[in-house]
Amino acid sequence: MKTTALGSQGLTTSALGLGCMGMSAFYGGATLEGSVETIRRALDLGVTLFDTAEAYGPFTNEQLLGRALGSDRDRVTIATKFAIEFDDDGTPHGPNGSPAYARRALDRSLRHLGVDHIDLWYLHRVDPNTPIEETVGAMGEAVTSGKVRYIGVSETSAATLRRAHATFPITAIQSEYSLFERDAEHNGVLDTARELGIGFVPFSPLGRGFLGGTLTRKEDLPESA
Repeated sequence: MKTTALGSQGLTTSALGLGCMGMSAFYGGATLEGSVETIRRALDLGVTLFDTAEAYGPFTNEQLLGRALGSDRDRVTIATKFAIEFDDDGTPHGPNGSPAYARRALDRSLRHLGVDHIDLWYLHRVDPNTPIEETVGAMGEAVTSGKVRYIGVSETSAATLRRAHATFPITAIQSEYSLFERDAEHNGVLDTARELGIGFVPFSPLGRGFLGGTLTRKEDLPESA
């Protein structure tokens, strides 16, 4: 497995990562045993970047990843996300990028993952009611405290990416990008990331399965997809 520098802040990961969302949410069909086997097989093949979020489940995907990695946690880069607010019982409340919720979500993610720090902590979605500077400022405080190593954002505009990076160095931006979805090429996000030395992490690079060779028609998708 090749490795690559993700951004310019010092993070190095495997060139391929494993997104774990579908093991707990949205696409359906995954089993706990099969998901753990997939994560362990990825480790054996040299994958070191594993991506999750508190929203996947909610919470169950972080718990799954922590369980599957076990004592191999220090070999890998764990990336998770926050800012879609949930109560501890999973009740959703929509976007919340406030510093208070950032701190609460971080401590909960650490607990669910069973780790003492998160390698890459993303803002899952921008909260329109909280200035990006306030959210990223709180994320930067988490880096200073040692609970987080690097921070990122997901699905932001180029202008918001600039504002975020001016507040605290952004290591990565995650957005959908594939042969099906090319918006990052046209809305300035890719160019801005290159200019600022921010890594770009594409999600759904195989077009949500259609480009992976296992699906040929929309009808092949499960109803939950």
